[in-house]
Amino acid sequence: MSSKRTDYIDWDSYFMGIALLSGQRSKDPSTQVGACIVKNKKILSVGYNGAPNGYDDNNMPWEREGDFLNTKYAYVCHAELNAILNNKGTNLEGATIYVDLFPCNECAKAIIQSGIKEIIYKSDKYDGTDSNIVAKKMLDYCHVKYTKYEPRNRSITLEL
Repeated sequence: MSSKRTDYIDWDSYFMGIALLSGQRSKDPSTQVGACIVKNKKILSVGYNGAPNGYDDNNMPWEREGDFLNTKYAYVCHAELNAILNNKGTNLEGATIYVDLFPCNECAKAIIQSGIKEIIYKSDKYDGTDSNIVAKKMLDYCHVKYTKYEPRNRSITLEL
């Protein structure tokens, strides 16, 4: 009798992998972020940073700097917000969100408001910025746990 496989990926790697793969749908030329919302080891929703539904992303600027109205920041929905909004009626209370990038203060508000209680993030590259400080302050106050994802020395390769 053969025994089961032992080199399968753990749950955190699986869900972070889904978030990273979702981010590859983003058309943003400089930052691709994905999010995956999970409860009881079941995926409830995914999202990535991009234009709102119905808005043609060919008609929006993708610039990072300049007049606000002519930058992507006026138009793009972040991955976390998209994942929350993409959820179709499932209660997110107590869920976990996996995301490439630590949430900004606006996404932190949406996470708190939706009832998500844990964030697993891959990168905190904006640590120390005003948005990041406010996000952590709100998350701490509202008892939303956040943990840096620590990969287990494994890469995941998809062949398409």
